[in-house]
This record gives sequence, structure tokens and C-alpha cells, in this order.
Amino acid sequence: MKLDSIHSRILNLLQKNARISNTEIAKQVGISSPAVAERIKKMEDLGVISKYMAQVNYSALGYGLRALITVRAFMGRLKPFLHQVKSYKEVINCYRITGNENIVMEVVFENQQHLEIFIDELITYGETKTQIILSNVVAHHPIDKI
Repeated sequence: MKLDSIHSRILNLLQKNARISNTEIAKQVGISSPAVAERIKKMEDLGVISKYMAQVNYSALGYGLRALITVRAFMGRLKPFLHQVKSYKEVINCYRITGNENIVMEVVFENQQHLEIFIDELITYGETKTQIILSNVVAHHPIDKI
């Protein structure tokens, strides 16, 4: 689907606040509320919008430390890891990647001790590299910049 400027503006508003009303979107983009609803439904049907979700503030839940951890799996340990990683409550996102490492995960921890315990578990599957996340520079790109 090729997005026009109105579709792009609707998507940007939904990315900032998935609970925004069609009426408010209509005011901001200059079309009627039913037209907004129709455009959103079309984007959902075509898979452009795949889901709506809440953005969680993990710090408010007691997870003050975030990190990116890469794993280079030992021979024969990737499949067991892929099964096990789904059970780790600390993992926010996990991706299989190309390159020297097999996996990159975004994870949250209560503190450094929690991180250390988690890494001790991971090293049974492969070599790890950990980078502590200091801040989020880009939350998402407005769709018209892609």
C-alpha cells in the first residue's frame, strides 16, 4: 500500500497515542471522523497496522536497568536457547540476527545483581555481550520519514 500524506499523519498520531479517538484524529488531519475510521480499517485489513499496544514504563515497575545482550550460541545450543528464551520474564524483545552473534535481546533488570544472575544463566547457551541502555534516542520514526 502506498501511503498518502493523510494516511501517514493518521499512523503518526496512532503511534504516539493508540487510544486517540477518530474524532480527534479527524480534527488534526482535516477529514471527517468516518473517513478516518475507513482509512484505519483499510490499513488494518492490509496489515499496515498490525496491533495496538501499551508502552510500559519498566522503571515504574522496579526494573531500573535496561540492556541489550547478544548471544553467540555454542554448537547445538541455539535451538534449546530459542525454546528457553520465551520463558525469561526479563526479555522484552528477542531477535535472531545475522553476523557473529545469533541473538540480540532487549532486557530489563531490577539491578546489577539481577543482570549478573541472568548472564550466568545465558552463558550455558553461548558467549554473551552486554550493553547497558542509557537512554532512548528515537522511539519511532514518523512514517513519512521512511
